[in-house]
Amino acid sequence: MSRLRPSSSSLSAAHAASERLTTSCASSPPGITDVPTFCMSTGMPASPPPELKRDPKGVTMQADNANVKQRILVIGAGELGLAVLRGLVEKAVGHGLGIAVLLRQSSLNTQEPAKRAEIEEIRALDIAIETADLADATVDQLATVMTRYDMVISCAGFAAGRGTQRKLTDAALKAGIKRYLPWQFGVDYDLIGRGSPQDLFDEQLDVREKLRAQQHTEWVIVSTGMFTSFLFEPAFGVVDLQGGRINALGSLDTAVTVTTAEDIGRLTAAIVMHEPRIVNQVVYTAGDTLTYAGLADLVERVTGRDIERHVWSVARLQGELTEMPDDNLRKYRAVFAMGRGVAWDVANTYNAQAGLSITSAEQWALANLAQS
Repeated sequence: MSRLRPSSSSLSAAHAASERLTTSCASSPPGITDVPTFCMSTGMPASPPPELKRDPKGVTMQADNANVKQRILVIGAGELGLAVLRGLVEKAVGHGLGIAVLLRQSSLNTQEPAKRAEIEEIRALDIAIETADLADATVDQLATVMTRYDMVISCAGFAAGRGTQRKLTDAALKAGIKRYLPWQFGVDYDLIGRGSPQDLFDEQLDVREKLRAQQHTEWVIVSTGMFTSFLFEPAFGVVDLQGGRINALGSLDTAVTVTTAEDIGRLTAAIVMHEPRIVNQVVYTAGDTLTYAGLADLVERVTGRDIERHVWSVARLQGELTEMPDDNLRKYRAVFAMGRGVAWDVANTYNAQAGLSITSAEQWALANLAQS
């Protein structure tokens, strides 16, 4: 599937921007979620105006960041947390940012070489370190830590355990911080809705409801699609290089949006520092949106091999999940096979509207898949 591009008409920049804001779902390919085009509020006309826009389920506002020193706490320093920290450090120059990360004490004491190298990198970047165990800490204890910061960005994903996303959100609201970015770096949970094969997604909806129900703490949700590396992960089963096949989830025409962790880090930092400030809004990013047929073509180009195309139907995947209902990979396969809320038009994303160059699925594959 080729990515749609914004109109290149000779209309004025303001009129062109207005057209992009009114793009209808009829212009999107089948299976692609019609998400709101991100408005680069620079005086361009929009409806409603850029200083007060409305998210479908909450008020969206934009305000100035200028001359405001911000203390930012990032929760977690895994693959995404490190990427966000690096992105924030790049943005810190000229913005007076104070950056800290929340880690478990056991992470600081680890003897694992790779983890020790990450801790050394964090210290070398002059990032302050807070310690707490998300599983053991109470909401009050986490809130006490958060009160020292203006903004909290949670990079603690589902691996942190059930209930963690709600706990962190409760702590952020109890602390009364100015701005919160929850762990929502993934699919369009609103569109998928409750009761999906991946039951962990219901907790993500709980978080959105908590944030939308209050007006004290500003929030931003960054929807990124699947991590690009996960699409190619052998355990996920879609790209089977050893078997020389692609196992399409749902159908060959089902689409999926992906963004690399590195790009999510850079884009999150850019979104955080965007002027005017983004408030109470779901912001979409995409390194690529492609069908599984397009993925098979991509793998053939990159590897120079013939790739078989197989389809794992929704019925098959739901049956496999019934056999092993606690298997997270089976849950994810079933959700993505349904094709709802898992893909959106690249042209409408923050990175496309901002003119930011990020990594496509093919670029990632060229850098990471061995030629054979």
